[in-house]
Amino acid sequence: MSRYVVVGNGVAGNAAAEVIRKLEPDSEIHMFTKESHNYYYRPALPEYLAGEKEIRKFTLHDDAWYEKNAIQIHLSTAITTVRPAEKTVSTAAGRTYPYDRLLLATGSHAVVPDVKGKEEEGAFTLHTVADADAMLKRAATAKSLVVIGGGILGIEAGNGLRKRGLQVAVVGRNKRLLPKQMDPPGAVFLQRRLEEMGFSFYLGVTPREIARLNGRLAVRLTDGTAIETDMVLLSAGAAPDLTLARQLGLEIGKAVQVDDRLRTSLDDIYAAGDLVEHRGVYYGIWPAAMAQGRAAGANMAGRETLYGGTLQSHRLKVAGIDLVSMGDIDAEGDDECVVRSDEEKCVYRKLVIENNAITGAILLGDLRGEKEIQAAIEGHKDISSVRKTMEEEGFDLSEIK
Repeated sequence: MSRYVVVGNGVAGNAAAEVIRKLEPDSEIHMFTKESHNYYYRPALPEYLAGEKEIRKFTLHDDAWYEKNAIQIHLSTAITTVRPAEKTVSTAAGRTYPYDRLLLATGSHAVVPDVKGKEEEGAFTLHTVADADAMLKRAATAKSLVVIGGGILGIEAGNGLRKRGLQVAVVGRNKRLLPKQMDPPGAVFLQRRLEEMGFSFYLGVTPREIARLNGRLAVRLTDGTAIETDMVLLSAGAAPDLTLARQLGLEIGKAVQVDDRLRTSLDDIYAAGDLVEHRGVYYGIWPAAMAQGRAAGANMAGRETLYGGTLQSHRLKVAGIDLVSMGDIDAEGDDECVVRSDEEKCVYRKLVIENNAITGAILLGDLRGEKEIQAAIEGHKDISSVRKTMEEEGFDLSEIK
């Protein structure tokens, strides 16, 4: 009977464990997580902040699932030591577990901007349910929030608390919103709609410090502006959790380097999800973590499965507005594009074209044709047959073979 240890209880770890169990019904699987909750859909945290979803509504695997699949889940249990020569892992409490194959799926952690005063009471990061609970406790008596960071999580979290009645200001070092998901015209389009909702923005500036002022907090910017507030959300993105990887001396570039079988540089140690870099690419997105976890689980169970990469795509809700961004979005405006926009309906649709093939897309407010567009990008399909009708509303690609 094979013994498996999975460190991490996110999408990659659970995907791997599920595949292992299907392939090896009698194997022993131990899964460890520092969090106190079972596997949940992390992108739903803004809806949790808004009071629109309870944790049970976005918990993906409950106690019954782990029991049914004979996976021994260890909540609130950090793995602090891995001994590859002995093939054991140890918890912070000193308990040791043996393994035949180990998966590191520790995911990522919130990046805290280097801002003076970031430790002030009332300053938060958002990465876990526990973080959200701490924010909600503060929000119960707060009237305003400043989000430091113009990315998707910060805006969505801010929108969650806006729905609870807080005034929300967003500070971003970039001159436009969502630089990874939107081009400049689309970002302006989106910003106007968010301002109509009540957001205020300070873009192209950086925070100098968070300080106490008149019994509240003040975010002082490099341009001299001071924004008084009751709460601050430090939202500068996420970075791979490399604690165990560094301890093990694994090969690390942008993240832990793995091959097409999700193997690390040490025998019988695999890695998947937001922890890894594959063929020079760091994804940090849910679809990639899911695919990597499944491939890792299959390979750990002895079924050779190659992971060839994932289309860089983001499917999000920005303050209630659907957004899909995939492939090369032509952020600098250098490529041939087809754009349809309707500000009144809050719709912005863009296809990026190169050599009669679609290489990227932005769909804001109208996701029609999403699957066909994604298939065209992934399959490098020739669009010559529909090129003349591409500018018609809808971007109908159904005729592409």
